[in-house]
Amino acid sequence: MIPSTLLSLLPNLITLARLLAVPLMVYVLLEQSFIFAFWLFLAAGISDALDGLIAKQCGAVTEIGAYLDPIADKALLVSVYVTLGHLGVIEPWLVILIVSRDLMIVGGAILFQTLTQSLKMEPLWISKANTAFQIVLALVVLGKTGFGITEPWITETLTWVVAATTILSGGAYIYKWGLRALDMEGDL
Repeated sequence: MIPSTLLSLLPNLITLARLLAVPLMVYVLLEQSFIFAFWLFLAAGISDALDGLIAKQCGAVTEIGAYLDPIADKALLVSVYVTLGHLGVIEPWLVILIVSRDLMIVGGAILFQTLTQSLKMEPLWISKANTAFQIVLALVVLGKTGFGITEPWITETLTWVVAATTILSGGAYIYKWGLRALDMEGDL
């Protein structure tokens, strides 16, 4: 049986492991070890679901976990997409779109926290969907490249789904934070 102290730390330890896997993932991709990269990224994707599930089921949701999880997600996904874009495996326009959206979200969060001192990490459903589609697309691309699986229509469809959810997610955050900013301006 797992001691309760360790169980309460487990979700954050899983998230931290995902964050620490980022340099290894980039290295493996640059070495073009796509099969290993596939399995490593799959493990990271599973850990993303697992840490949240354990935290909720065991009552181990923490404030640091609420911040650490999206940081780990963004670090992993942006690193993987930038590296795959560099290798010519993913369309450059999609990499630019994903990185721009994430920079906008991180910049907006920093600005909001600086101005209000009241940032709460509340991922939107469209953002969660976008993350899931980004994970699936990266897995499909790694599977295609590593194992020689070729179904171009799947990759193309997922590329457009990721693009659409990236735009919708970015727009939703701009709208949400814009409303909060207008609400705050009304309080002045």
